[in-house]
Amino acid sequence: MNIGDAARASGVSAKMIRYYEETGLIPPAARTAAGYRVYGDQDVHMLRFIRRARDLGFSVEGIGELLSLWRDQSRQSADVKRLALAHVADLRRKIRELEDMAQTLETLAACCHGNDRPDCPILQELEAPAAPDAPAAPRPGAVRRPGPARA
Repeated sequence: MNIGDAARASGVSAKMIRYYEETGLIPPAARTAAGYRVYGDQDVHMLRFIRRARDLGFSVEGIGELLSLWRDQSRQSADVKRLALAHVADLRRKIRELEDMAQTLETLAACCHGNDRPDCPILQELEAPAAPDAPAAPRPGAVRRPGPARA
C-alpha cells in the first residue's frame, strides 16, 4: 500500500510517517521503481503501536524505547514497566504544574474587576519580571497566590 493507504489504515498522518522515517523511529519504507514508498501489514501494525503510544503521551524518544523493547523477544517486562511508570510520574508532574497554573490564573481573575477601567492585575502579573526557577516575590500591589506556608 502507498503512504496514504498506510496513513488511513494506521491513523498516523502521512506527514508523521515521513517524520518517523526521517528521525529513524521506523525503518525506511521499501520503494517502488518510481520512488514511491510501499508499506505492508507489519508496517501498519508498527504505526498503530506508535499511534497508541503517542495517544498515551509518550515522546518520540520514549516510543523508540518502547519499540525497541517490543521488537526484543528476550526483553524483561520489568523494563517496560519501568518505562511506563517513569512516564506516569512525568505525567503527574505535568498535571501538578497545570493545576498550579490554573489556580494562579483563577486567583488573578478573581482579583480583576472586569470593568471598563484599564487597571488589570492579570496584565500586571504577566508584565512583572520573574526570577528563573524561583517563586515570584510579592511586589507592592501584587496579587498574593495561595500556596504552601513559608518558614
